Amino acid sequence: MKYEAIPSSLFVKNRAKFVAQMKPNAMAFFNSNDIYPVSADSTLPFAQHRDIFYLSGVDQEESVLFLFPDAKKPEYREILFVRETNEHIAIWEGAKLTKELATKTSGVQTVLWLDKLDEVLEELMKDVAVVYINKNEHYRAKVETETREDRFTNMLAEKYPSQQREKSNPILQRIRSVKEEEEIALIQKACHLTEKGFRRVLDFVKPGVWEYEIEAELIHEFTRNRSKGFAYTPIVASGSNANVLHYIENNQQCKSGDLILMDVAAEYANYSSDLTRTIPVSGVFTARQKEVYNAVNKIKKEATKMLLPGVVLKEYHQEVGKMMTSELLALKLLDKVDVQNEDPEWPAYKKYFMHGTSHHMGLDTHDYGILTDPMQANMVFTVEPGIYIPEEGFGIRLEDDVVVQEKGVPFNLMANIPIEIEEIEDLMNS
Repeated sequence: MKYEAIPSSLFVKNRAKFVAQMKPNAMAFFNSNDIYPVSADSTLPFAQHRDIFYLSGVDQEESVLFLFPDAKKPEYREILFVRETNEHIAIWEGAKLTKELATKTSGVQTVLWLDKLDEVLEELMKDVAVVYINKNEHYRAKVETETREDRFTNMLAEKYPSQQREKSNPILQRIRSVKEEEEIALIQKACHLTEKGFRRVLDFVKPGVWEYEIEAELIHEFTRNRSKGFAYTPIVASGSNANVLHYIENNQQCKSGDLILMDVAAEYANYSSDLTRTIPVSGVFTARQKEVYNAVNKIKKEATKMLLPGVVLKEYHQEVGKMMTSELLALKLLDKVDVQNEDPEWPAYKKYFMHGTSHHMGLDTHDYGILTDPMQANMVFTVEPGIYIPEEGFGIRLEDDVVVQEKGVPFNLMANIPIEIEEIEDLMNS
């Protein structure tokens, strides 16, 4: 891995939080992701399943974690299975985790080779009353590919049908949404790398550059600072491209007078950051662009103050909608008749701001978190209002990542990343 080692104490704490919510005589299972094929002998780069990483820190394919806190043998209360390395694998792929290194990484004392899994599973299942299966139930998930986790779940149902089934996801949704200090530090590191990339781009952008050249500058800066790269598919959208919310082609030339909306951020140690900035290609905003930009920035600042313990996301988004309506009226993008005749299910402001303002963030860019649960201290959220005006040929979105505090205004992990118009113009023209 490119990133520096994470203390195993983090994963010990994470497992303890999960185990504390398990039913008696229950066992939970967590699998690594597959390495996915492309064609011929080509594969996609490996990306670890976030749940097994959260609970063990193991960042390697063909790994399985068993949690069985009521096991009769203490050594079987936590078991980590990893792929056994050999000389051939070491030569062609590089050596995999040894048992000793797997324990050092995870804090799990019992590490076995993967070929022992069936034997151990059969022995333990005689004492298991409840099985926790791990299905992807994220509110944004649209899974069409059968995963290693899916295959394991199907195997359990076929070979061990008598045990009661429970789901791990509701537990993980809650415990993963509240970050430990070590996790916040890793997200902060990802944000610092994102800052380096953004400052590099401010010095690079000028009329005539191509969106993909900006993307290249960013990946260069992220990789040279121990990141695997982008936390999500980068959006570098100049001109009217900014009005396509998930524009990822990044293949247009940037023209004088246009704005570039960049929704781009680095990952670090599998933890995400999530940044959006909108900058002028020529290094100077027009009067109209400034007017809209300042409206978005104002909403972002006010929305950030609202992310407090006890707040529910639905109510928060409704309040942000009211602020957006006021700003759109001031910008003459809406009039009073538009607001009076609006559909409550799709308010008038949605014509120019059609997405949500905040989402949970962490190991996943759209991280775990139950949307109906009130906010808690140490949850991490994005704040990302935007105004998109196709008829004027530009869109503006601004986004930072913030940590909810027990008291007071959330802590902005991206406070050092330029956002004010004057600073951006000064940096682009210095």
